Amino acid sequence: MTQRTTPIAQIAYYHGDRHTGALTLVNIDTQGEAQIHAIPSAPASALPPLEKPVLLGVTPARQGVVLDPKTKKISLCDALPADSFPAHVYRDPYSGHDWYMNDGDKDSGNDTLNCGQQGSSVSVVADSARPQARLLATICVGRGHHQAAFTAPSPHAPQVPRRAFISNLKDGTLSVIGADPNDAATYLKCISTLNLCEPEKESLPDTTIPNNAYPHGLVYSPVTGKVYNLNNGYGTVAIIDPATARIEKRIDFKGHSNLFIAAGGRYVIGRGADRKRDPHHVIAKLSVLDATNLQIVDTLDIPDIYISKYYLNGDESKLYLTTSVSGSPEQQQHLKTDTLVVLDMHALPKLKINAELRVGPIGGLAFYPEHGMPRYVFASHAPAGELIMIDSAHAQVIKRIPAHTPCEYSRIWLAT
Repeated sequence: MTQRTTPIAQIAYYHGDRHTGALTLVNIDTQGEAQIHAIPSAPASALPPLEKPVLLGVTPARQGVVLDPKTKKISLCDALPADSFPAHVYRDPYSGHDWYMNDGDKDSGNDTLNCGQQGSSVSVVADSARPQARLLATICVGRGHHQAAFTAPSPHAPQVPRRAFISNLKDGTLSVIGADPNDAATYLKCISTLNLCEPEKESLPDTTIPNNAYPHGLVYSPVTGKVYNLNNGYGTVAIIDPATARIEKRIDFKGHSNLFIAAGGRYVIGRGADRKRDPHHVIAKLSVLDATNLQIVDTLDIPDIYISKYYLNGDESKLYLTTSVSGSPEQQQHLKTDTLVVLDMHALPKLKINAELRVGPIGGLAFYPEHGMPRYVFASHAPAGELIMIDSAHAQVIKRIPAHTPCEYSRIWLAT
């Protein structure tokens, strides 16, 4: 008699060549055995880039949830158009709504469908992975690439309003959007635009918008009640009061290209890369900024690593860093592009590496909890067509699961 096992996770695995792709669902049981379900593909839509369907998610019935950017209609697809793509998304932790970032036209940064020549947009969707998915709003912001941070009252900062801050890379601005459904006057509307320009760092004295701030790194601390925005072009962090949407202070923070916030909200972590110190080695850089006093309390250099993406697991006890290619040909000879770096967040404010797993080039990670605690980490390995199952507690690979034919690009998420 065959013993039945219990499914523990369903992973949605998008894979393709950055122009077209397909979606595969991987069901994992308690023994690490997998069932592979490929979502049928439909021909590419052949629409202009700004009109291509946006993949919002997949339903429990294995139907793709797709948004038409032009008509704003959300459809369920038994067969997924080959040129639908999963847009960059941030989840508002206070509402559960998903905010999809639209970077606009590749050259101009404008979303001409919704915003003309005045910028690009974000789309706010409720229940994005369910049959009842609905579009709440499409909001014009500045020209992308975009990141998002969400503010709300906390015990330490009860005066903070519910807002969404969206960074606009091409313009050098932040768009401030109302996120409180109880405030009809501002809900899902752009309230103001915050100019990040530092005139003394511009070559032209009359520079305003666009400028060279290049914001890329945006977090909110419920401990201080402040927003922290990394101006990558200036090498500074702007500390912003969300109640007034004004910059209170700027501090130097050179050598970093992104920010993220650790559990609890006290520590802001910056990541970057040093390609100048050693002509033969790229050095990954991590710094811990104490948000309560704006002091850097620890730094960590990791030789021969270029950090691509960062992920905090479910209880934020571990930080996972994927790696990629950067630097000169001489530096690339030494890069460890197949390494997943794991840091112990319980050691903060110290940065402590827990493990370095040589698993291959990783496109994305997804986390499966058990009884509220981290249990499994899943990683996509597009060039091998694999889904890698990792034991979170011991940082060990459990199994490599063939999921699709090898390709260039992948993203994964925990399907619900």
